Amino acid sequence: MRKVDVFRALHRNRLPGDPLVLPGPWDAISARVCEEAGFPALATPSAGIAASLGHRDGATPADEMFAAVARVCGAVDVPVSADIEGGYGLTPKELVERLLAAGAVGCNLEDSEDGTLKDAHRHADWLAEVRYEAGDELFVNARVDTFAYGDGDPERAIERAALYVAAGAECVYPIGAPADVLPLLRSGIQGPINLGGRLDGKGPSPTTLGELGATRVTFGPGLQRWAALALQGMVGELKR
Repeated sequence: MRKVDVFRALHRNRLPGDPLVLPGPWDAISARVCEEAGFPALATPSAGIAASLGHRDGATPADEMFAAVARVCGAVDVPVSADIEGGYGLTPKELVERLLAAGAVGCNLEDSEDGTLKDAHRHADWLAEVRYEAGDELFVNARVDTFAYGDGDPERAIERAALYVAAGAECVYPIGAPADVLPLLRSGIQGPINLGGRLDGKGPSPTTLGELGATRVTFGPGLQRWAALALQGMVGELKR
């Protein structure tokens, strides 16, 4: 079975309380650690990769991002989805070609630019072009930034999500959505929903998010930031 088919299958028939948990490796060694821990798939975080390469979030050149994604994909046997932000100004054809060349089976595509929401209808048209170029070779996760950069109205998020699903997105990601609105989002959104989890114990567990309606849970740059903190502590010990 193709990796993309394995990845799609992981999103289907999830039981409440059992979401697909996708850790976010940022390089080859972190990808191998996640694979060896038994995770069936991975999802690279653009912010985590940016930090590891010395860039601020959103400022990683396309060539560096795709090269980093390729290193992660080449280091493991499990499927890898890649956060490629807003697509770096590439045409849908170029975007799909570069993702497939890197070895990714899926991608996150956000609907904001420089902290401002894009026109939802134009973005949906663009997603439809990406979907057309990808055929069944890529699993498209459409990020909905209503809670991050919009007014936080769940109904607006549902409206945007509906447009993206109609355009061919196979999952939607209302990033920053509070857990208490997840049941409402679940009732109004067709198909899988991705929600962000936390590693500091201050937010709901993946199990709880699954019970509220999340199909999958990702952690953005969380693992990379925790690794940096751990390294900071260990380096501090060297001075003793």
